Amino acid sequence: MRIAVNTRLLLSGRLDGIGWFAAETLRRIVNAHPNDEFYFLFDRKPNPQFIFGPNVKPVVLFPQARHPLLWRIFFEISVTRALRRNKIDLFLSPDGWMSLRTDVPTLTVIHDLNFEHSNEFLRPSHQRYMKSFFPRFARKATRIATVSEFSKRDIVETYGIDSKKIDVVYDGAHNFYRPCDEEQKQQTRLRYCDGKPFFIFVGTISRRKNLTNILLAFDRYRETHPLSEAQLLVVGSRYWWQDELADAYDNMSYKQSVHFVGHVDSDELARMMSAAIALVYTSLFEGFGIPIIEAFCAETAVITSNVTSMPEVAGDAALLVDPLSVEAIAKAMGDVADDDKLRFDLIEKGRRRKDVFNWDRTADLLWQSLMKTIKTQ
Repeated sequence: MRIAVNTRLLLSGRLDGIGWFAAETLRRIVNAHPNDEFYFLFDRKPNPQFIFGPNVKPVVLFPQARHPLLWRIFFEISVTRALRRNKIDLFLSPDGWMSLRTDVPTLTVIHDLNFEHSNEFLRPSHQRYMKSFFPRFARKATRIATVSEFSKRDIVETYGIDSKKIDVVYDGAHNFYRPCDEEQKQQTRLRYCDGKPFFIFVGTISRRKNLTNILLAFDRYRETHPLSEAQLLVVGSRYWWQDELADAYDNMSYKQSVHFVGHVDSDELARMMSAAIALVYTSLFEGFGIPIIEAFCAETAVITSNVTSMPEVAGDAALLVDPLSVEAIAKAMGDVADDDKLRFDLIEKGRRRKDVFNWDRTADLLWQSLMKTIKTQ
């Protein structure tokens, strides 16, 4: 069977949540099915690390698809032609984008519909494109996969898609997230916080990630715990830094205790996660929330939101808070920092919870969804 895959997000050193999903599942699927041919459709010269086996043929298409106009050219013209030219039997798109002009059976992975629920999460041009095209993608696709029961319900209710057409394929967690010993933790604290304990935020800095309220909550926590030396590490690229976020940071009493470290490599992030008091991941909207599982694997306590998919993913292994309440986030930070029994209890529950999510299972479920896609025809 000839399977084409949209691999435009496989970018060395720049994998985000969806990019990791694509890389981890495709590596396993390619190796598990050596008799199938995989055509990886890139929008630039690929890094050899993403050619996962001899049964992978990289195909570079024009243009580099990073803007709504270029998305249309790439998917509606270049991808459509590539599917026809290579006599493709099945098309997989791990990021939700697809061609509306092909009759090739298509499985698209729609991770979430955050753009349908707020006008503040994306650039206006991106928002318009996604609100226009994703309903059409959902209807056109032969099947849809998504990463949580929450996202499945959202797609059904928002787009009127039959639930039988949608498969839930949970995200996994990377095996480099594991607990560090105390000496490694202390070295990490020395490297970033002059040896002081720290909370950690992980994610692209955008409105959806709710960093504004996390900064305000950290300030509130320090104000109510004057003896605390706790710091806040912010790990992620600055996609957005303006308006209320910049104001919140500029007006902090404890902004000298906030450290922006940008993007770090996976091994370093794993050490940082393990050394933290807790992960503070109080996003406004998530289709899954991979950092929650990564913290479980690193045996770090988790504070996360009580909305969208996050309670489903966290189960009883995290403190759930209202992401719009600065007081609630600050109180949770204080509770985890002050109560060793609570923190260890959360870590133990997270240790058990992480076993529900792994990339081997994700890849198996995605392959099953692909087989349903081809059988639908």
